[in-house]
Order: sequence, then structure tokens, then C-alpha cells
Amino acid sequence: MHAENDSTPMHRFFAGITEQTFQGQLGVPDTDLIDYLTGLLTRFIRSDMVFKVRSLTGRPLTEVVDMMIEAEARIGQAKRAVHQHVGDFLLFWSGVYPESLERMQKADKKDHLLNYWSVGKQAYSKASELSAEEHSDDEAELLSKLSHEFELCAYGLGEVRREWERRDERGQIILM
Repeated sequence: MHAENDSTPMHRFFAGITEQTFQGQLGVPDTDLIDYLTGLLTRFIRSDMVFKVRSLTGRPLTEVVDMMIEAEARIGQAKRAVHQHVGDFLLFWSGVYPESLERMQKADKKDHLLNYWSVGKQAYSKASELSAEEHSDDEAELLSKLSHEFELCAYGLGEVRREWERRDERGQIILM
């Protein structure tokens, strides 16, 4: 559940800010949670990872309703992976770019009536249950934690974004 390449400059950048934010600012010393959120930020730099769930025709699914339908159409590990991705997708947008949620939930969108925080929590919970069925207790525990701490994680990711923007204003980095 960790980032594929922990040695990239972007991963190290996100690891430092995420650790500083969660441990130093929020008082959350959970290294597994911090590592997971670092990996999420690193993966989601690439839009193909944000929109990795695909329809049967190969079209990227951009609405959560469609992703949830796709999750239920799958079995086993594939079902768990899509539920986890729905949680990741909603945590990322809710925490890092909450201003985009209004656009994602316009009246003409399928997601219009969804409560993204509730759906994100449910997606992680379902992924946790499916992981437990596959005897992956550590993964199940972490996904359960993400479900229970969704709001805290979203808030913390917002603080991570504010910190990278502060660093950018000081000329220390250029990100995204």
C-alpha cells in the first residue's frame, strides 16, 4: 500500500510535508497513515492514476456514481481495489482541492446528491471488509482507519496543500 517509488523527489517532498503536518501540527504520530497519505499524494500527481477506474469500453470513469457501480460489478481483489480507489479519489478531492467539489456535484452530474465524505468513508470501510476476507489484516486495519478518520485526513491534506503553497510563495518549490 506504499508508493511504488519512495525515492523520487516528489515522494520525499510529500513525505516531509505530510509528516510535519500530521505529527507536528495535528499531533497524529501514525506512521502507517502518514505513509499511505504520502503515497496517495505521490500517485495522484498523475491524472491517469486519479482516473484509473475504467468502464468496460476503456473510458476513464470520472464520476463517483459510475465508479461505485463498477466496484459492485467486480469480484474479489478487483472489487476491493475499486472501493479503495473511490475512498482515495474522494479523500484527495475533499482534502487537497475541496473547491472542485462544487463543480463535481453540479445539478447535471450523477454525483449531484452524493455526500462525498460519507461515500468516501463507506468505500474505505467496504475495502477494509474485503481486505479482511482476503486475510490481509494490516491492510484491512489501515483502510478501516481511513474510513474512521476520513474527516481528519481530509483536513490534514488541506493543511499539506497550504504548506506546499506557502513554500511555493517563498520560492522554495514549484509544484504541479
